[in-house]
Amino acid sequence: MKPSLYQTRSGVFALATLCCILWGSAYPAIKNGYALLHIAPSDIASQMLFAGWRFALAGAILLMVATAMKKQILALSRRQMGQVALLGLTQTAIQYVFFYIGLAHASGVKSSIMNATGVFFSVVLAHFIYANDRLSARKLLGCAVGFLGVVVVNLGGGALGFDFSLLGEGFVIIAAFVLAAASIYGKRLSASMDPMVMTGWQLLVGGLILTGVGMAGGGRLEGFNPQSGALLLYMALLSSVAFAVWSLLLKHNPVGMIAAFNFLVPVFGVALSAIFLGESLLRWSYLAALALVCGGIWLVTRPPAPARA
Repeated sequence: MKPSLYQTRSGVFALATLCCILWGSAYPAIKNGYALLHIAPSDIASQMLFAGWRFALAGAILLMVATAMKKQILALSRRQMGQVALLGLTQTAIQYVFFYIGLAHASGVKSSIMNATGVFFSVVLAHFIYANDRLSARKLLGCAVGFLGVVVVNLGGGALGFDFSLLGEGFVIIAAFVLAAASIYGKRLSASMDPMVMTGWQLLVGGLILTGVGMAGGGRLEGFNPQSGALLLYMALLSSVAFAVWSLLLKHNPVGMIAAFNFLVPVFGVALSAIFLGESLLRWSYLAALALVCGGIWLVTRPPAPARA
């Protein structure tokens, strides 16, 4: 049987890169959303409310698409619904809470670098869980090269001191670990349920939890108009597409191989932010970072050499 697009090496590269471009575009989109909805950088409750609406809408969109595709979105057992709810609580809600509190207490530059530690967590956790996803010198070298690319793309941003706080850099690292562990848990769940249905429900559950957290904290969204509404819809769509495709890739490929592509997210995030802010894209740090990240991904995803007879 001919392998599907998400199982071939070129298909994995194309789909994983698409997810990273979409997630990277969320950086300038979130920034614009805060401005349009009058959300202050220190107003974490309103940020949680904004994220909650985004993810809940993304989940609803995915479930409607799944229904249109004749998928049984209500056919999950009570146990499966509990598992999906746990995935939504961890992968979307708890991860996002830790990340945004950390971001409020650390610079964006250091947060981007600390968040990239999630790739290492994924590779190490997969080593202990999956027999076909073991650590190797090549994978470790690829992760190191990719991480160096994330550092390089942020070199122009400053604030790379050695100070460390639990509420700042610590919470960003915790968020990265939660996301890595939840992604592996999601891979396990996708073996017994449709990835699109699973992703739709977990986004909806996580989004509703974040909405509740934001409302409980006194969060408010003001300034809704066609422009901010269109931006919210775009962010919901990018989340639904990226998370659904990523879940499909994780289901059919080793975690370590797919996780390495996460190094592309901050590179695309910085580059797309530069474009939308009118800055030059041809900075040496962007080009060097992209080369390093691509080299790291190539090392991690390259098939091992056949054993000599």
